Formats: sequence, C-alpha cells, structure tokens
Amino acid sequence: MDEAAALVVKRIFKLCMEGRGPMQIAKLLQEEKVLNPTAYKRQIGIKTPSPETVDPYHWNTNTVVHILERREYTGCTVNFKTYTNSIWDKKQRETPVEKQAVFYNTHPAIIEQEVFDKVQEIRQQRHRRTKTGKSSLFSGMVYCADCGAKMRYCTTNYFEKRQDHFVCANYRSNTGSCSAHFIRAVVLEELVWMHMRTMISYVSRYEDHFRAVMEQKLRLSSEAAIRGHKKRLAQAEKRLGELDRLFIRIYEDNVAGRITDEKFSMMSKTYEDEQTQLKVEIQSLQQEIEVQERQIENLEQFIQRVRKYEDLDELTPYALRELVKEIYIEAPDKSSGKRHQGIRISYDLVGFIPVEELLKQETA
Repeated sequence: MDEAAALVVKRIFKLCMEGRGPMQIAKLLQEEKVLNPTAYKRQIGIKTPSPETVDPYHWNTNTVVHILERREYTGCTVNFKTYTNSIWDKKQRETPVEKQAVFYNTHPAIIEQEVFDKVQEIRQQRHRRTKTGKSSLFSGMVYCADCGAKMRYCTTNYFEKRQDHFVCANYRSNTGSCSAHFIRAVVLEELVWMHMRTMISYVSRYEDHFRAVMEQKLRLSSEAAIRGHKKRLAQAEKRLGELDRLFIRIYEDNVAGRITDEKFSMMSKTYEDEQTQLKVEIQSLQQEIEVQERQIENLEQFIQRVRKYEDLDELTPYALRELVKEIYIEAPDKSSGKRHQGIRISYDLVGFIPVEELLKQETA
C-alpha cells in the first residue's frame, strides 16, 4: 500500500464526513499544496496517460468525486464497470452498480466500509451552497417535522453568525402548504449537541438496558414492516407472472389474426411498462426486507460508534455525520408565552431514540 497516497484518500473521506463538498475539498487540497494524483504519480515514477498539469497542486472537482465513489478503497475489486452495446458501437457506458461484479477482501482496505457507505449517503444529500459560499454543519440533514420538506439554510454576508437560520422550503416558497418552521443555526446546534450528549451518556452508562429496549422496539417495528413488504412482494411477483401469461396470449391472438398489429403493439407496450415498474418495485422491496432483517446487527454497530465518542466534549462535524441521519424541526410552541422550539433526531442505523423516556425508566 502507498501510505502517502492512502493518507490523502483518508483525508478526503474525512473532509466529506465533516460536511465539505467536492469543490471545497479540491480548493482546500490546492491551498495546502497537496500534489494531485497525476503529479504525484509522475513524481514517484509511475507512467500515466493523463497529460501533465500546469499546476501540480490543482485539484479538479471531478477527481475528488471519483475518489469518493471508488469502492476499491474498501478492499474489494470491482469488475465490469462499463460495457459497449456492440462491436460497432465502441462507446463505453457505465454498468448499473447492481450488475457489476464485486470481489471482497482482495487487498488491504484504506477506508472502512461503514465510512464509505456513510459518505455515499452524504453525497446523495448534496445541497445547494448559498451565494455567500457558506454552508452549515447541518446542511442536507434538516427537515420540517410537519410536511417533511427540507429546511433551507439562509445566510448573507450581512448576517452575524447568530442570524443564520433554517426555514421550511415549502413555507419559504410561498406555496402555503406549510407553516413557518424556522430555527436559528446556533439554537439548532445547541439543541442537537444537548440531545447527542445525553444520548451518548445514557448509552455509555446503561448499555445493557438501552440494548434490551431498542432490540424490542426494532424487532417489533421490523417484523411489522417485513410482513407488509413480503405481502406486497408476493402480490407484485404474482402480477409479474400474470403479465407474462397475458403477453403470450395476445401474441398468439395476434398471430392467429384475432387482434390487429396496432392493438398488439399498444397492449404490449402497456404490459411492458407495467412489468418494468413491477421489477423496480420488487427490487426495492427485496432491499428493504434485507435492511429490516439487519436491524439488530445495526443496533450493535450503532453502540460501537457511540463508544468512540464517550469522551466527546463538543459537537464535531465527523461525530454528527457518523451518528445522526436526519433532524426534524417542529413548529414553535408559544402557548406558555415564550417561544419553545422542539426537534426530533433520527439516529443513523437505529432511528429515533426516546432518551428522556429511557432515562426515566432506568432511574425510576
């Protein structure tokens, strides 16, 4: 393993876990005068088809994206990434991920599978940067508790930091479909850190109780979800079989002259479209069943992550991204005469954790 190159790769993944986008990462690497891959290969005597860059420290955003999406860093080998349609059409096309051949543990991993998966999740949550170029610690993670829309990060160069805030996208777009969900970024940071700190402390002190309660909660929810998914999966697979038989029937009717070519073409397209939709749904259901069946395994993974942060004394971007999946902002409660802002946190791998309720049970 090339240790120097591995350190750069690890740094890029760490920066992404901390909430930095590819453009920001590329800019930072350039400022720190880190050799780009082409320049580094030339320096150590490795031939490369890439043309020599004018600035050896210039990082292209696409290079960062390529590194963040390269599964080989987890220790696997991936074959059949591209394909061509025919011997006459030489254009290389990307093979869908599910059809690529993956061989695991073929070489030492640079990036843990868990970290790689989390980075892909973060990349899917890509958010638009503000005109100021600033982005929040929580960008891409904050949602409205009522309508489910993303909360948009708002800032200007004229704002003091304490004025930066999040607002419901539906309310902000004046659609009238949601009420004024608004929270200042500094308040959100305080509330999230308070919840995370309490959760980490509770899990560290009462791990056995946490495991027992969450196992029961996850088992009940996953069993119900699995039953529902399997029922729908059986229906979809049954309908897929029916469509195959219907297609054979209309084909025979067409050959026998009982239906016209035009009608056959129209009916074929209708059946094919439905089949395509069903196949996508079946694949999605199968994946969801697998996810639900791994719930207990996920719980142990989450506990392992929490153990890493037992001595955490401030909210860090890496800890936030590793532990938290989504944050939901509730409408403010002003019934007491004061504005009370509530949030709900969905933790990665385990979902919502009723920390206060669990603490009452343990200390009762």
